[in-house]
Amino acid sequence: MTVSINGEPRTVPDGLTVGELLDWLGVTRQAVAVMLDRQIVPKEAFATRQLNPEAAIEIIRFVGGG
Repeated sequence: MTVSINGEPRTVPDGLTVGELLDWLGVTRQAVAVMLDRQIVPKEAFATRQLNPEAAIEIIRFVGGG
C-alpha cells in the first residue's frame, strides 16, 4: 500500500502497525515520536495502531546536543 512518510509517498507492506513500520524502516523506537493522520500515537499504541492506505505519517527523531 502507499502511505506518506514525512511528506514523501512510500510503498509499504499491507497491514503494518506503527511499530512494524518503524522496524521495517530500521528506526529505533527510543527518542522517536510518531504522528498518524495528524494525531500523536502514544508509544504504548505502536504495536496495535494499524496503518491505512494513504495514511499520513510523520516520524520525528529527537536529537540531543548543545
